[in-house]
Parts: sequence; structure tokens; C-alpha cells
Amino acid sequence: MKFFRLTTFALLLSLSVPVWALNVLTSIKPIQMISYELMAGVSQPDVLLAPNTSPHDYALRPSDVKRIKQADLVIWFGEGLEPFLSKVLSHQTNQLMISHIKGVPFRHFSASHHDDGHHHHGNINPHFWLGIEQVRVVATAIAARLIQQDPDHTTQYQANLTHFLAQLTKTDNQIQAQLAAYQHYPYYVFHDAYEYFEAHYHLNNIGHFTVSPERKPGAKTLIEIRTKLKEQPNVCIFSEPQFLPSVITSVTRGTSAKVGTLDPLATDIPLAKGSYFRFLTSLSQSYTNCFKMAQ
Repeated sequence: MKFFRLTTFALLLSLSVPVWALNVLTSIKPIQMISYELMAGVSQPDVLLAPNTSPHDYALRPSDVKRIKQADLVIWFGEGLEPFLSKVLSHQTNQLMISHIKGVPFRHFSASHHDDGHHHHGNINPHFWLGIEQVRVVATAIAARLIQQDPDHTTQYQANLTHFLAQLTKTDNQIQAQLAAYQHYPYYVFHDAYEYFEAHYHLNNIGHFTVSPERKPGAKTLIEIRTKLKEQPNVCIFSEPQFLPSVITSVTRGTSAKVGTLDPLATDIPLAKGSYFRFLTSLSQSYTNCFKMAQ
């Protein structure tokens, strides 16, 4: 009887102890959403920045540093997007820096980004999650790193990657069909973040208010945009939920411009199965909604 009680106690104890799971910390929500798909059935990645927080001007808190130190793997883009992580991660090997992944077809900022007097930590456009081909390579690299650090779940990670790439192709085809009729529609964006998406779907971006969201648009830029809006009717202007739209309101007042919203950080999309693909679809829908108003 005593042996039975000990055996039962040992069994219950073993069931109460959680199986070890890889502790993955991502810098921003779009990277978290991609990683979430790749880690399905194994674990769930955490995120450092709140969804409505811009990474461009963030300052680390002591609690952030603690989370970084405790993570088994930190996935971030690099200094070009999250300069606040450079120092704390400079001597850590438990990181995957996306900007250093080989084979990613990164796009590069034009010389005008450097001529504006603002430092951009290199000229790679960091908004890779808005590009289909870029995400294919990045997702494959993330899956490889997960397998390297957690080989016990290799089969699951490989299956997740296969499913992710197939769903990415399906979503891409749907967006291609949705945006095909609007490729000639002119528009402005709040900040120059959407080149991957725009180039892939052949959209007609005619300008931006600022090259970087922490930098206020200059008076010259605002005058040029307002002049263009008066000359060309029904142009779409896209704001972003992370920043006050007052500057866009003032520029478009008294014009026929149509105002929409693009959210590059997926602020209102809950983290769940398929959330990254819903994000891409919602971005496409945001473009389409404004273009329809401009018809």
C-alpha cells in the first residue's frame, strides 16, 4: 500500500511539472506574429514592445532588460529598427538578428533618407514583414534557429514552416487579385515604411510626410504635398494609429483628398493562429477602402 501511494504521488508530481519550452522573446508584434505561426503546438513567443508602441524611439526599462536576459532566444531586426536593443544584446549569443540573415532580398533607402540630416543606422529598409519574398526567407531562418535550439520539436517546426509558406502564397495571391485594379491610384503615406508591400503589388506611392516617424515633417514637405493635393483631385492620404493625425488633417483641409489609415504594427489584430495573414489582408483592405473613396 505504501509503495502504491509513493508511485501515485510520483506520477502526479511528474504530471504537474511542465515540459520545458523554448522561451522566445520578439522585439515587435509583426515578428511575434510570424514566430507564433512557426512555434504552433510547441510554445508561444512573447513580445517586448506593446502593439501601439513605435520601436523607432523606444527606451528600455529595467524590467525589459530582465526579460531579455531570461529569454532563450531574442528575435529582433537590428539597430536600424530597434537601436535600444543594440547595447544590451551586444554580448549575447541568444539572439537572431534578422538584418544579418543571409539571402534576404532587403530593399535599401534612397540617398534622400540620409540627406535629411537624420541618422538611420545604415540604409536597409527594416520593415521586412511587409514584403512577401523577404518574409519567406526570414521565416525559414527563424524555423532553422528554433530547430537548432530545440531539436526535440524538429518535426513540428518543419511542419509549421511548410504550412506558413503555403498560407503566405495563398494570401499573396488573394492580395494580388484585390489590388490589381488599383495600381495606378496615387497616394501619400505618413512615413516611408511600405516600400516592400508597394513594390511587390506595384502600387503608386507618390510621396511621404516623413522618412521616420519620430521626425516631424518639414514645412517645405507639407507645402509641396498641399500644393499637389490642390492640383490632383481625390488623392489618398494614409495616417498611422501610432501617431497623431493632426498634421495630415491640416494639410488635407479644404482639398478633395481622401484619408485612410495604414497600421504597419498590427495594433488591433489579436495574436492568434493566422494573425499574420489577417494583418496582410487588413493592410490590403485599408488601401482598397481609400482607393474606392477616391474613384
